[in-house]
Formats: sequence, C-alpha cells, structure tokens
Amino acid sequence: MDTKAPLDVIAASLRRYRARAGLSLTEVAKRAGVAKSTLSQLESGSGNPSVETLWALAVALDTPFATLLDPPRPKVQVIRAGEGPVLYSDQAEYSATLVASCPPNARRDIFRIVASPGPGRKSEPHMPGVVEHVVLSSGRALVGPADDPIELTPGDYLAYPGDLPHIFQALEESTAVLVSEHV
Repeated sequence: MDTKAPLDVIAASLRRYRARAGLSLTEVAKRAGVAKSTLSQLESGSGNPSVETLWALAVALDTPFATLLDPPRPKVQVIRAGEGPVLYSDQAEYSATLVASCPPNARRDIFRIVASPGPGRKSEPHMPGVVEHVVLSSGRALVGPADDPIELTPGDYLAYPGDLPHIFQALEESTAVLVSEHV
C-alpha cells in the first residue's frame, strides 16, 4: 500500500488555487496558520503534509479539501453535426438539437436550430429572467421579440428577453443558429 501523499498533485493544486485567489504565500500561510516555509515546501512538491495542514490550507483557499488531492479534470465533450437529441416543431420546418444541457449550479442550455423558410416558430414567454443568445451560422432569419424581430445573417449575434413572446423565422434554406437560454 502506498502511504505517501501525492505530493506533485498537492503542489500543483496549492499553486493553482492560490493563484486563482490572487493571494501571496505569506497571506495563505497566515490565513491557514502554517509557516510560510511549510507552504513553500508543499508548493514545491516536498514536505510531508498532515491532514490538518492540508485542511487548513483548503479553508484558507476557500476550496474543498478533496480538490487538493484530486483536482477536477477538464471535461471535453464533442457532439458532431447530426448527433444529439432532436425535437421538431409542429408550427414550422424547425428542429432543435440539444448541444449542452445545464450543468449543476448553472442555468443555461444550448441548442442548435436548423430551419427552412416558412411561417416561423412562435414561442410563448419562458421563465422570468430568461435571456436568449443567438449566433446565426448559416442562412438568414428573423429572430427576437415577436413584435419587432431582427434580421440576422451569418456571424450575427443577438440577445433578447426570452420571457417575452418571440419568434424564429428562417428566410433561406438550411438556416442554422446556436441558441443559449439562461437566467
């Protein structure tokens, strides 16, 4: 059984969280009640940290204790064109593919919408405070508040209140957008 602490992981975590907090070695050591030399050794990957020392440092850095031992790993997610759960509109030639659902402690969803010319899709107001962010990737479309939509062309960005009636109407074949809804 390996009884040594993962010093390289602890060192990298301490440096990362101290930098994120914008704190000096002296300030973190003071907040944690440990010697500056102890913190310096731990950040260089040497020393023999106790549970108590690491716990005090986690508190001083306002980070969960476990992240010093097992930091979160960046998540890479790829959804290829044509993949993902798709919903279709009854009102228009319009499909919405969920690209990213809301992670914990956040309020946003991202959809890829593909539409063809026609009457457009009218949306009733969403929850109070919802803002829709739209980036048109191909085609042309009228998008935004139902009483005053804005024409978008490729590369255009639009943000509007999603808690009011709104519309998406494609003006060309294969019109596509990315939409993020958030509160």
